[in-house]
Amino acid sequence: MISRPPPSPFPQGEARFPQAAFGGRFPAEWAPHRATWLAWPHHEPDWPGKFDAIPWVYAEIVRALHTHETVEILCSNEDVRERARRVLGAHGIDMRHVRLHLVPTDRVWTRDSGPTAVRLPDGRIEWIAWTFNAWAKYANYSRDACVADRIAELSGLPVRHALRPDTGAPLVLEGGGIETNGAGSLLVTEEWLLSPEQVRNPGLTKMDYEHAFAQYLGIDRTIWLGRSCVGDDTHGHIDDVARFTDANTVVLAYEPDPDDPNHEPSADNLRRLELAARDVPGGLRVVTLPFPRPVMMDDERLPASYANFFIANDVVLVPTFNDRRDRDALAAIASLLPTRDVIGIHAVDLVWGLGTLHCLTQQEPALG
Repeated sequence: MISRPPPSPFPQGEARFPQAAFGGRFPAEWAPHRATWLAWPHHEPDWPGKFDAIPWVYAEIVRALHTHETVEILCSNEDVRERARRVLGAHGIDMRHVRLHLVPTDRVWTRDSGPTAVRLPDGRIEWIAWTFNAWAKYANYSRDACVADRIAELSGLPVRHALRPDTGAPLVLEGGGIETNGAGSLLVTEEWLLSPEQVRNPGLTKMDYEHAFAQYLGIDRTIWLGRSCVGDDTHGHIDDVARFTDANTVVLAYEPDPDDPNHEPSADNLRRLELAARDVPGGLRVVTLPFPRPVMMDDERLPASYANFFIANDVVLVPTFNDRRDRDALAAIASLLPTRDVIGIHAVDLVWGLGTLHCLTQQEPALG
């Protein structure tokens, strides 16, 4: 039996907080893009023993994207840029749609180190720069901490640095932890922001976070799920477990096997989404995606999830894992995004870096 919380004091669809003072709103990923931002792989310890395969996976990602939108790639130094040029050339990629920028990085998870775009009421785009501290886990992030400002500079768009609502200190967040329907609803997890492990902003409360989401992203309602999946070293990013595919549809990575450690958190997330449906104008439809069978490396279970897909102009890139469930996941996502081509990208090697397609990409919305 589901224990239901007391009725919300807010009528359906009413904002808990005012919209951002500057009027910006975080658009859905399926809104038109001008470009996708990536960072070319160079940090070999992220893929120990498998690094040589990773640039070729990147080339496949760029090949799938570059005919639909510009691809902007950060290259940590001149050698990295030249290697990227050679690999992309080998794949026959039209470099008129790809730009290679010299920007030093520590790692390549641009979703997290990069800024998040909001659309202003007049159609202009502004970047929101979160402070990045390597998921409150790693020590080497000084270059990645500058990525948001460099992307803003290269794109020619203004940037606003997010501050904590309680103290005015820099606000530490990552783009992989937030997911929007573009209509004022946001998905996050309690594991990411409220647990005592890998704490991003000590002392910040649930209400403080909701206030920040309203202020910087124009969010009216925040839906708090519980935990992410096994192997997620970010400690709770939403993009491995729950994603919007339209304003009223969420796809949820769900494990039905009660003996699998992903079962309990995914079942809890399903209950939370069912309860949240009454607070979203028009309700929520929840569609479940399978998890692939466990992907293991050196006795470590990796965060393999079909939910880490990326929606671009006219195309959706979906991680695949040489698993019979790949077909089911691709079919489910294709049915929810029928106007886009759905392309599977082999991610068994990629996920050894503890992230896949959504973690690597950051969209820049089109103007207007």
